[in-house]
Amino acid sequence: MTANPAAFALVNAPLGLGILAVTGVFATLPAFILTALLGRPLIARLQRAAARQTAYEDAPKSHQTKTGTPTMGGVLFAIAPPIALLLAPSRTTAALALLVYSCMAIGAVDDLAKIRKQKNKGLRAVPKFALTAAAATAFLLVAGPQTMSFVAIGPVPAWLWYGLSICVVLATTHAVNLTDGLDGLAGGTVVPPLVAFVCIAGILHAIGVAIFAAAVLGAVFGFLVYNRHPARVFMGDTGSLALGGALAGVAVLTGAHLFLLLIGGVFVAETLSVIIQVASYKTTRRRVFRMSPLHHHFELGGWPETKVTSRFWLASLLLSLVGFALIARTT
Repeated sequence: MTANPAAFALVNAPLGLGILAVTGVFATLPAFILTALLGRPLIARLQRAAARQTAYEDAPKSHQTKTGTPTMGGVLFAIAPPIALLLAPSRTTAALALLVYSCMAIGAVDDLAKIRKQKNKGLRAVPKFALTAAAATAFLLVAGPQTMSFVAIGPVPAWLWYGLSICVVLATTHAVNLTDGLDGLAGGTVVPPLVAFVCIAGILHAIGVAIFAAAVLGAVFGFLVYNRHPARVFMGDTGSLALGGALAGVAVLTGAHLFLLLIGGVFVAETLSVIIQVASYKTTRRRVFRMSPLHHHFELGGWPETKVTSRFWLASLLLSLVGFALIARTT
C-alpha cells in the first residue's frame, strides 16, 4: 500500500482522530519506554567502548567541555522500525525501515572513523552523499509503485517525482546532521515535523506512514531524556542521518516533498547558513554569520545554549503548524 495523497481519500474526522490515537498509544509510547529504558545501559556500554565525542576544532570554546561525552547514541532509534513493522507490516513500512537503517549505517561508519582518528572528521562528502543516494534509491524501489503526485500540485512526470524524492532524502539527512550541534537541538527540532507528518498521514489514511512516524517520535522522546542539556550522550551521525532519513521518507510517501521546506524550515535555515557562509567567504573573503551553521551564530552572539535550543524548537513548532494547516486546506 502506498501512502501518496492521490491514493487516499480524506477520512472523516472521527476516523482520523482514531488513527492518531492508535498511533500514539501503540507506537509512540512503546518506543519511548524502550528507548528510555535502554538509554542508560547503552551510555555505559559506549563509555566502556571509548565511543566518545571529539569537539570540532573550530567550534565555540564552550564546546570543548563536550569532548569525551559518549556518542553514537542514535543507535537507540533502531528501536522504532520493528515497532512500526509489527503494528503495520507493509511494503511502505519496510521501505521506511530500510531507509532509516541504511542512513544509520552510513552515520555509524562516519562516527567510527571520527572515533578512530580522534578528530571530528569522518567520511568525505562525496562518498557520504553517494551512499545516501544509494539508500534513497533502494528505499524508493522497495516502496514500490507510487502515484506521481505532489500535495497541492497534482500529478507530475515520473522522472520529476523520483528525482525530487532522492533530492529530498539527500538534503534532509544532511540538514538534520548539520543541526545536531547543541544538546537536544536536532532531536527537539525534529519532533514538531514528525508530529505534523503523523497528522498528515492520519488525514490521508496512510496508516503505515503514520505509525512509522509515531514510532520514531517515541524513540526521539526517549533519547531526549539523555540528550537534553547537559547531554549525557550524543546521537552522532548515527542518529542524525537516521532521523533525517525518517523525516524525508515520511514526507516522500505522503507527497509532501515541497511542504517539507516549510515544515522542516529550521533544517533548511541551518543548511542555507552554511551555503551562504561558504559562498560569501570564497567570493568576498567575508563572513555573513559569526559562524555557521546558524545555531553557532547565535551562540557567539551571547545566547546561552539552552536559549538557542528552545528558540529553534519554538520556530520548528510554528513552521510545522503552518505547514500542516496549509496541507489540511489543500487536500
